[in-house]
Amino acid sequence: MKLKSKLLSMALAFVPVIGFADSNIKMVVGTYTDAGSQGLYSFSFDQSTGTASGITSLKVDNPSYFTFSKDGRNIYAVSEKNNATAVLNSIGYDPVNGTFAFKNSQLTHGADPCYVATDGKIALTANYSSGTISVFPILKNGTLGKSLLQVGSKKGGPDRSRQNTPHAHCAIFAPDGYILTTDFSGDRILCFSYNERNKKLEDHGIAAHVKPGSGPRHLVFSPNGKYAYLMSELSGKVTVYSYSDGKLKELQSIAADYANARGGADIHVSPDGSFVYASTRLKGDGITIFRVNNNGTLTRVGAQRTGKHPHNFAITPNGKFLLVACRDDNSIQVYSRDKSTGMLKNTNQDVILSHPVCIKFYPE
Repeated sequence: MKLKSKLLSMALAFVPVIGFADSNIKMVVGTYTDAGSQGLYSFSFDQSTGTASGITSLKVDNPSYFTFSKDGRNIYAVSEKNNATAVLNSIGYDPVNGTFAFKNSQLTHGADPCYVATDGKIALTANYSSGTISVFPILKNGTLGKSLLQVGSKKGGPDRSRQNTPHAHCAIFAPDGYILTTDFSGDRILCFSYNERNKKLEDHGIAAHVKPGSGPRHLVFSPNGKYAYLMSELSGKVTVYSYSDGKLKELQSIAADYANARGGADIHVSPDGSFVYASTRLKGDGITIFRVNNNGTLTRVGAQRTGKHPHNFAITPNGKFLLVACRDDNSIQVYSRDKSTGMLKNTNQDVILSHPVCIKFYPE
């Protein structure tokens, strides 16, 4: 059997899951669909054992990133396409049965949407190849209104092979409601707010400058909202910031990608705020582990090698497991996590899936 067919068959060989125990939570995975994947997959994940049981799937083109609505009843998933067919999809989600129900799609009017976030009133996509941010009103039934395109990025970074055209990689809501976006080619983090009356993003300028050539990618906040952590793709460094009123003050820059592979990818903070994890790709693929100090700065305490191309990862709500989407190994690796040391251990309970690139747990 060809690898493509075998992977698809294994991914679709779902076991019915009935009567979930308290330790079971719902997990959704987005995939690239260039190798036969359906798109979105729903699982039940046991937070006590680290085992996953498949439930169902939904055919969606390239849902490379998605997010749950605040109540978990809707999923907003990009269709990452490098042309005018790129859209953001609204999908209903049943948290009891773990099933999907497609609602509607709206064009992003920006190529390669690779990130989406929502505050319940609007959804935002970062459109990588266009260097733009799109804003979608969320209607009462969870569907999406037509997008309003917002241009926020520029070219001009010193890396002419990667920063010669505008790129946007991430758009998130800060704890106080401001919108922060990573300007990959301009080596900046930009700040906006949404004017509901005018249906526009209002520009609040530059939240932070990043060292030239860094290629800022993903930004996350500490649970207390006082600190933010930036993973830069090209430099492979994590930058630590203190945060207040739409502005970021740099406290530290520390290497995550020791292979200098220019493949910095994802970043997450443990639920208790004690550790930061960052994934790196292309050489020495793995997860770098940092302990969070009292002032928010980081100390590197270790690294865990993973499968090929750890595009994205997620930590279970109870903090016991860390799951890595290894895109080029067609698998999700499940690691147990020591809450005291932050160290990871492979449980060898891989979930086989074609080109997994985004893992999210149902919001508790």
